[in-house]
Amino acid sequence: MEKKNVTQILNNIAATNRDEQLYPLVYDNLHEIAEKLYARERIGHTLQPTLLVNEAYMNLVDQDQIDWKGRSHFFAVGAQAIRRILVHHARSKNAEKRGGGMHKVDLEERIAFTPEKEGMVLDINEALEHLEKVHERQAKVVEMKFFGGMKMQDIADELGVSIKTIEIDWKVAKAWLKKFMTTDI
Repeated sequence: MEKKNVTQILNNIAATNRDEQLYPLVYDNLHEIAEKLYARERIGHTLQPTLLVNEAYMNLVDQDQIDWKGRSHFFAVGAQAIRRILVHHARSKNAEKRGGGMHKVDLEERIAFTPEKEGMVLDINEALEHLEKVHERQAKVVEMKFFGGMKMQDIADELGVSIKTIEIDWKVAKAWLKKFMTTDI
């Protein structure tokens, strides 16, 4: 029922209270994503999960020019917003450049965002920028799964390909990113 409601609200451009209707339906999902990103966070970090959710949501609802295609499209764009916020925050904290210290990344678990891992966010962002040049869809798959916490079927629906294609893209992208993150390409 929630999927249908989110899609209906997104498609109702004329609704004057669209944002107020949408927020309660997507907040828990966005907050769960943020909580997983901060799973091992130390207390007192300057960017808390709730702030990340609120900032990402505000970025999403300010996008009047987007022709929302439904719930999965909303969360795919949400993954991009979360990625941009985390990268901006890491850069503003003057995180170390890639190569200063190797970061082991478990893409299956997503990232537990800690100050020590701000450099990792920059590393992942840099790697995704390079992957986008080689294989744009694989980069989108990683972004949606890693930063957006989307399920494979939702990613497949969003990108208009089979789930098998997404599973292959995910496997290949993980291998490519692992190689990129451990060598200077």
